[in-house]
Amino acid sequence: MPPRKKALPRPLPEGWIVTDAEKRQWRLGKMIGQGGFGLIYLASPGTGKHDEDEAEFVIKVEYKENGPLFSELKFYQRAAKPADIQKWMQVKRLRFLGIPKYCGHGIVEFDELSYRFMVIERLGKDLQHIFEKQGKMFKNQVVLNLGLKMLHVLEYIHENEYIHGDIKAANILLGFKDSNKLYLADYGLSYRYSPNQIHKKYEERPKKGHNGTIEYTSIDAHKGVAPSRRSDLEILGYCMLHWMCGKLPWEQYLNKPELVLEAKTKLMEKLPESVTQISPHGAKCGEIAKILSLVKKLGYDERPNYHMLQKILLDGLKETQKDFNDFLDFSPVSEVEAHGYCLYNQHATTIKSVRRDIRTTQPVEKCLNESKTSLTRSRMVQNKVKEDLDAKWEEAKENENSLEKHKKYKKKNKTEENHFNKITQNLTKELKPRTTQLLTKKKYAEDECNKLTGSDRQYEDEYLIQQANDDQIEFSWRKWCLLLVFLIILIVIVTLY
Repeated sequence: MPPRKKALPRPLPEGWIVTDAEKRQWRLGKMIGQGGFGLIYLASPGTGKHDEDEAEFVIKVEYKENGPLFSELKFYQRAAKPADIQKWMQVKRLRFLGIPKYCGHGIVEFDELSYRFMVIERLGKDLQHIFEKQGKMFKNQVVLNLGLKMLHVLEYIHENEYIHGDIKAANILLGFKDSNKLYLADYGLSYRYSPNQIHKKYEERPKKGHNGTIEYTSIDAHKGVAPSRRSDLEILGYCMLHWMCGKLPWEQYLNKPELVLEAKTKLMEKLPESVTQISPHGAKCGEIAKILSLVKKLGYDERPNYHMLQKILLDGLKETQKDFNDFLDFSPVSEVEAHGYCLYNQHATTIKSVRRDIRTTQPVEKCLNESKTSLTRSRMVQNKVKEDLDAKWEEAKENENSLEKHKKYKKKNKTEENHFNKITQNLTKELKPRTTQLLTKKKYAEDECNKLTGSDRQYEDEYLIQQANDDQIEFSWRKWCLLLVFLIILIVIVTLY
């Protein structure tokens, strides 16, 4: 009888040989863990036995009918090709991008059951294990560095049309042989938010609400909305807040998802004050508040400004005098050392001296009073620095907005200028032959006009001569007529007399 779809698979025997789709053989070692629906084994290439302590690969196994491993496999095949990752690192000038290396997959039959398996590189401890071991609190610079590394991974997978959907400490693992490398693993809940470059529509589905790890899942997920890029960034913000403060405001409501949604909504509505209020004494959560504020303003299908988000964390690291590529120091520290007073050099000496005095013969009450005074001054300095940083941040946003407007205006003017020049060139090309033609016609018309003018003058001279002749003839006729009349009158007179 086939297993239920969401049941954990029956364990495969150690030493079992499986063959992937590329006809490569892999030997299963001991089982080292299990996820929600699958098992994880150490693995080595070939059929020979190898030292499991040095095994560089693992095999994830699920029943063939299950979905998470199939989704994870599709993510690696579509969005995590080694050549694409290497090209991205070169473009972004990154030394490392924390996506595990995919090595192969296949289907195997055992005990009349079908299993799907996937081979990836072996990773080390997960961040959740370290977080709990260190008292559920990380140093300020460690949290900023973790957030920055995860932002680089999210930018890459988002640009490849995928959402991780389940960011948490348990899914962030150290490298097997290099503990300074961090990987975002477990893409079983990965989701294509924009297949064929068409973003999924915003649609609330209450029956599918509250999916994911309830501590960190996004407000959209609580409402049953399909995950988006802003969902991943919101989840990362909650993770960083937990790593920095050691707690979240909704921890006591985890068995009541509606109250968790209400608490998250309240936190996002009252930023940045809501973050600073829940942070422990001295915790520097300004960067987390800024990131969540930017996420809050994002539209459902809007592309985040990854550069601005990364710059916030980089600026925070510079204040701690740490670099993005520095070694991650997970050593246990006190709350004060983790969050801050020692970041202000002018007060670090005072705090150390007070601690030294407490260990010596000075009265405890005096030492405590001096310690309180020092802490009060530190808070005043911290508030001043925070105000200055907020002012610089607002100024930077205004400058960036002005620069963007200038670029758009300049680009628009350039486009219009190019369009005008193109029209002018086209008109010049069209007018040139027409001008030549018109000049030719004009010359022809002038010649014709000159010809006509010469003919008119000739006709006018002939007319004047003819008119003169006619006038002379008319005058001669009149003269003879008058002479004749005079003769007749003379004859009559002579006759009468």
